[in-house]
Amino acid sequence: MEPTLTTPAVDRRTVASLFSRLRTRKGQSNPRPLYSELRNLGDIVPSPWGGHLVTSYALCDEVMRSRTWKVPDTQWRTSQGNAARWNTPASLQTAKSLPMLNPPHHTRVRRSAGNMFDRNKLAEIEESIARNVEKVLDLFESKLLEGAADFNSLVADELPVRSIGEWLGLPSSDYSLLRSLTNDQTLSQEFFPSPSQLARADAAARGLQEYFTALVRERRETPGDDPVSSWIATWDTLEPDRERADAEAHSMAVFVIVAALETTEHLLSSMVRLLLEHPGQLERLRAHPEYIPYVVDETLRYDPAIHAISRTAPRDTVLGDTLVREGEMVQLMVGAAQHDPRQYPDPENFDVGRKPPHFGFGSGIHYCLGAPLARLEGKLLLTSMLKRIPRIRISEPPAWEPRVSFRRLNRLMVAAG
Repeated sequence: MEPTLTTPAVDRRTVASLFSRLRTRKGQSNPRPLYSELRNLGDIVPSPWGGHLVTSYALCDEVMRSRTWKVPDTQWRTSQGNAARWNTPASLQTAKSLPMLNPPHHTRVRRSAGNMFDRNKLAEIEESIARNVEKVLDLFESKLLEGAADFNSLVADELPVRSIGEWLGLPSSDYSLLRSLTNDQTLSQEFFPSPSQLARADAAARGLQEYFTALVRERRETPGDDPVSSWIATWDTLEPDRERADAEAHSMAVFVIVAALETTEHLLSSMVRLLLEHPGQLERLRAHPEYIPYVVDETLRYDPAIHAISRTAPRDTVLGDTLVREGEMVQLMVGAAQHDPRQYPDPENFDVGRKPPHFGFGSGIHYCLGAPLARLEGKLLLTSMLKRIPRIRISEPPAWEPRVSFRRLNRLMVAAG
């Protein structure tokens, strides 16, 4: 017997009010109490913009591990009536990236990428990352001698672009541009982006399109020993149409730069911020540096870069006690789910000795290809900081971008002492 829709017990206006509070300065600085309110509304609640929000860890895990639930790909986006939301240049650029592809296209593209960061490849680039860790910390230390310094701009924003930029073989003079473009492009993935945010995202999408179109053209004409040249060569064997082959290499390059910068920047800044906000845990880590890998995962649980992940129903599907219609979207509120007390003991405690499961790198077929690289950057940075940086403290409240889906720390001012 087919399940029937029931009248939602939660008014959408209640949920909309909660999201408005999440965007405030107070909500950005600590969204956890609001996520607790959201979980208390139910494991699945109606979304203010249609579809559903999923708040429980178990149901988020079920959907993300499923091979039937889909991501909102290009076909889904172009079928939506809200062109201003789903059919903008930035949104459609995102839809071409690996995380927004469904099988069989996803399977083909993922195989073409290979194992980007296996143990042997990580060993090759570890020396480069370690060298860049010392460079950014040299500058950070020198600024600390002058007074308060912004850890975010000097270290968290700088290390990822140096790491991925050197790996891709990009000129260091382009790093600032790429950092700015990626930060703006992700604005299109917010729940209700404002017109100004959409304009920034679309301008960034065009900038990334121009930059990597030129890069693919250059690497095709003069191949080198770099990932972009390798992707071009791989797609030449898979796709006889050269224009399509170049488009696939282009999409992979855009995906890698956006994913490597935006999420890793947040991981590094959030990791240091949480340790400074929990001095007892920092002292525990100093006594047990073997916990450093756990800190990366606990940070990704406690405050991941991505707090909401989108999926669409492949057919009429019962999720928990709710019928989700074919093509309807669910937003997996992983920022809330990763504080679900049914999954974690004392979920509100930041615990450097915890080895938590989390969705910080996704799950299932969409598990992040760059997870080993992000882990390595976090481990090398924290290892060096514990050895060489004097005791520091947060000198003023952190400044946040007013986002919900993609967290963004704009400034983290710290001082010695």
